Amino acid sequence: MASLSSLPGTANSIFSSNTHLKFRFPPSTLLSPPLCAAPYDRNTTTTSPPHQYRRNNNRYSPQSRPRRNNKQDYRRTTPPIEKEAGPVTLSPISAADVNLMTLCNEGKIDQVIEYISLGVAADFRVFETLLSYCTKLASLDVGERVHELLLRSPWSNNIELNGKLVEMYVKNGSMRSARKVFDKMLERKLELLHLMISGYAETGDGEGGLRLFEQVRKLRLLEPNVDTFLVVLSACASMGAVKQGFMYFELMKKEYGIVPSVEHYLGVIDVLGKSGHLNEALEFLEDMPIEPTKQVWETVINFARIHGDIELEDHTEELLVRLDSSRNMTDKTPAPFQKRHSEFNMLEGKDRANEFKSTIPHRADAYEKLKGLSGQMRDAGYVPDTRYVLHDIDEAAKEQALMYHSERLAIAYGLISTPARTTLRIIKNLRICGDCHNAIKIMSKIVGRELIVRDNKRFHHFRDGKCSCNDYW
Repeated sequence: MASLSSLPGTANSIFSSNTHLKFRFPPSTLLSPPLCAAPYDRNTTTTSPPHQYRRNNNRYSPQSRPRRNNKQDYRRTTPPIEKEAGPVTLSPISAADVNLMTLCNEGKIDQVIEYISLGVAADFRVFETLLSYCTKLASLDVGERVHELLLRSPWSNNIELNGKLVEMYVKNGSMRSARKVFDKMLERKLELLHLMISGYAETGDGEGGLRLFEQVRKLRLLEPNVDTFLVVLSACASMGAVKQGFMYFELMKKEYGIVPSVEHYLGVIDVLGKSGHLNEALEFLEDMPIEPTKQVWETVINFARIHGDIELEDHTEELLVRLDSSRNMTDKTPAPFQKRHSEFNMLEGKDRANEFKSTIPHRADAYEKLKGLSGQMRDAGYVPDTRYVLHDIDEAAKEQALMYHSERLAIAYGLISTPARTTLRIIKNLRICGDCHNAIKIMSKIVGRELIVRDNKRFHHFRDGKCSCNDYW
């Protein structure tokens, strides 16, 4: 075996003289032109020829592998698994398997909604029952779920169901959602307009109700009647709009030819009384072309008592005695509203409602929260009005009884069980007492939340120490 350096004509500068080849070169390979080069000259400025490549004949080299022209050889021998287009669908549930009306009558509303979501077809009666349930129990969360299912059903444009939907939102105090449904309806009834305007008035947005009435009136979509101007006057009263109240009162007579009834005059007195114009209300009452009823005089007495006008209260009491001689004048101070044992409050949360009664024990942390709030309320100027406690007990015990009224317990529980700044919705089956009304106004300012209380009279939106009813309910 010879070294490469001993071969004539080879480039010894490339390989070391001690390097020995372990294999034999064929003669043709050793003398082939690519391996032969001229002697290297440092003074030569000519560029070197490009590098020459040759194919490696080693069978283990990747270059020696035969080229496959058939592209299918690179594919898998087993067929690939095809991906499914979508999720696996459950076996359809037919209406014959589930009787939705039976479940509705049994009060299983959540199951009915779940079955409809799975594909069970619901008819008109089912949707009507669901919406009536949400309206009666003031369940806004469930009502919104029913609304979503109704939009995906063939009954989405039904006039009666959309009217039920508007009623549900109005009764729950969600006027924005009610207005969206009302605006999208293909056909509107006058009763539905009355419901919308009265809903705006009850939630403290009388201006929104008047704007809606003006839009309908100018576009001549509906013709106002006697009941229309009753709700319009209530909207004016809710916002203290005296000028607008008289304007609509005259508009009713001149443009639409409607003869005012006692209810319309009472509506104007309500506008004047809520805005504090008691003398004007009395003058308007005396100029009425019809005989004032007992209800009219009692309304004036109520406003005089609220505004502290004792002289007007005594005067109207004397006039009322002439009309109703059976009225007892010995005790002119009315008894405070008596809370019955059947009173309860409900704190509505997401997918559930908690019931509170002042006669049953509740969580200890709710009582502790209420005690802490009571101290902050006193610092903010709250003074308990013990006239609303009818029991013959001392003043300290009366204040203690007022503090644990069920609506306050419901609010305290909501404050510790819901995230901060969350709106609390309290449903009350009786009229809220005056002391609780003042207390909740102060509580709304302390906690920085909107507290919505629905009693048997109206909605009370407490925000920043004020109520939407303007202390008239």
